[in-house]
Amino acid sequence: MSQDVLLRAVDLTRRIAGRTLLDHVALELDAGMRLGLVGPTGSGKSLLLRSLAMLEPIDSGQLFWRNAVVSSDQATGYRSQVVYVHQRAAGFEGSVESILQQPFQLKVHRGHSFDRGWIIEQLATVSREARFLDQPHEQLSGGESQIVALLRAIQLSPSVLLLDEPTSALDRQSARHVESIVMRWYEEKPDARAFIWVSHDPSQADRVCDSLITMDAGQIQRLQQHTS
Repeated sequence: MSQDVLLRAVDLTRRIAGRTLLDHVALELDAGMRLGLVGPTGSGKSLLLRSLAMLEPIDSGQLFWRNAVVSSDQATGYRSQVVYVHQRAAGFEGSVESILQQPFQLKVHRGHSFDRGWIIEQLATVSREARFLDQPHEQLSGGESQIVALLRAIQLSPSVLLLDEPTSALDRQSARHVESIVMRWYEEKPDARAFIWVSHDPSQADRVCDSLITMDAGQIQRLQQHTS
């Protein structure tokens, strides 16, 4: 196994009520990969991402992180490096700044501290001023909520992002802002980071991904290198 493999899934299988939703899925995510995940609705894309993030149980199979099997008691530390981002940010209350500060209260992140200056720099690149941090989350647009969700994740310097259609409900400008935040995070350490991006937008996949996998009926059907 390559030392450059960050995340490896072996024979992931999930069944519910007699239906096989993930069917012996195998996947490797190398450092530096920008992987697009495409396929019809109901093919298992979101379930696969949540399973890779250890947010959903699996019936059989194994996850490896940097060549070592990940056990259930290692899930918290693992999820600090492998972060799942939902297509709609939800469940946040309070000001933007308080939401961004929350992860640092967790034991797993106590070696880090909230960097307000860094956050303000990131906001400036998506046309938001420092006063944006004072806004209540419930007053944000969908695009602004997704920006907050991404900044909340990447401020912790994860190695992998699992992006579950993060721009599906956004207008074009907001979607480009989300793309730019992800790409800046990636380009800071392109030899040590990777992402999987579920998208139904072929033009977006062209912009942000360098390879694509297709899922159907709970199986990975095809892996192809991006040529454009």
